[in-house]
Order: sequence, then C-alpha cells, then structure tokens
Amino acid sequence: MRFRPCIDIHNGKVKQIVGGSLTDVQDQAEENFVSEQDGAFYARLYREADLSGGHVILLNSQDSPYYEATRAQAFLALKAYPGGLQLGGGVNPQNAGVYLDAGASHVIVTSYVFRDGRISWEKLEEMEQAAGREHLVLDLSCRKKENSYYIVTDRWQKFTDVPVTLETMEKLGEHCDEFLVHAVDVEGKAHGVETELAELLSGYTKRPVTYAGGVGSMADIELLRKYGKNNLDVTVGSALDLFGGKIPFKELAELR
Repeated sequence: MRFRPCIDIHNGKVKQIVGGSLTDVQDQAEENFVSEQDGAFYARLYREADLSGGHVILLNSQDSPYYEATRAQAFLALKAYPGGLQLGGGVNPQNAGVYLDAGASHVIVTSYVFRDGRISWEKLEEMEQAAGREHLVLDLSCRKKENSYYIVTDRWQKFTDVPVTLETMEKLGEHCDEFLVHAVDVEGKAHGVETELAELLSGYTKRPVTYAGGVGSMADIELLRKYGKNNLDVTVGSALDLFGGKIPFKELAELR
C-alpha cells in the first residue's frame, strides 16, 4: 500500500470538499478546507517527500467562469513536480497532450469515456491513442445504487449504467495503466472507508488501483489494508494535517 497525495482544485483554489456536494450550479460545493497556498506549494512538498503518483484534479467544468483559474493552478503544480503527478478533470484527446507536455505523468479520464450512461469503446480508443496506454488512468469513481456500485461522471453528479465489477475492470484494464476510484458517498467526510468497495477492488491485481474516500484516521488505513488485501494504494484528503485534518503527513509519507 502506497500513499498517493492529492491536489484538488476548485474555483481557482486548492481545496478539500465533500464529494457528493459538488454541483455546477454557481460552482458550489461544501468545503472542508480552503488553502492559502497554491498548487505549486503542495507539489513541491510531495516532490521533497519523494511521493510520486499523486493526482491533481480540476473540479470545475470547462464552461465555468473559474475554469481558467483552476487550470492555471494545475499547471503550477505540474511545473513544480514534473513527472510526479497525474492530472484529471475535463481531459480529452485534444488537451491530453498539453497536460503530458506540461509535466503530468498520466492523464485521468472518466466523463469522456463513460458517455450517455455506458462505456464508449470508441472514445476510449481515442484517449488511448492520444495519451498512450502507459499514460492513461481511468477514474472509476462510483456511488452505490440498488446494492451495487456504479460509475458516476461529470464531477460525480451523473450515474452511468456501468457497474464496478471485476469483469468491467478486466476489460478496461487492457486500455489503461492504472485505476483511480473515489468512493463518492464518503468522499470528504473522513467518517470511514467503504470496506465493501475496497474488498471488491482488491480482487483486481493486474494494474495499480488507488482508493480514495472516507479515510479519517490511521485505523481506517489499516481497515483499508485489511479489506483491500494490501493490494490498494490510498489517497487521503480532508483528514490530512496539510488540509486541516489530524493524520500526520509525515506518517502517511512513510506508508508501505
């Protein structure tokens, strides 16, 4: 289990939000923490701690008046830690190369590939050709519905008809280098991890899988290690002391 750090950017600021509260209406979200530091500050911190494979997420839509300010923060982070961070949020074949050239090790994609409630294999092929499979992360962020987890898109607002299953991951894994999975219903709440989802994800071992959502303590880390069978990496946001939480960054940086 590796710790994968994060830089979430919303309305031009590095923030931690409650994932399920995000909406495009007036670019609102329930905020846990708003940083006075920019994206480059956190990127340098992660670089100095030798933590690679973290992610920068743009949480505004491309038609938001805040989008360019959010994007500018992302570029600052990539410049400060070239090759050390992945980038997601509005990624498509037209801009994937821009982010990779700016220093992203990978681009992270959900909405472009999961369209109209299903997997668009044509769009996935376009992304694979634009970025290269070795630079592509598929975001399978999901919410529970009718006792199953379903992939959600458009900043976690829209349900697809695509369930998160080992079969789904086997098929998609042929076209990407890693998976990132936010447990959206607990994202940003720091009240415990989705052990059922972790157990499900642990069954897939062909590509790295990073779990995010609900970690509030080191006990939750150990719970995730148990149910994830030590096969999952982990992202911690709101509970991290860097973002106003109680888990020491230095302790997570040593996580193995």
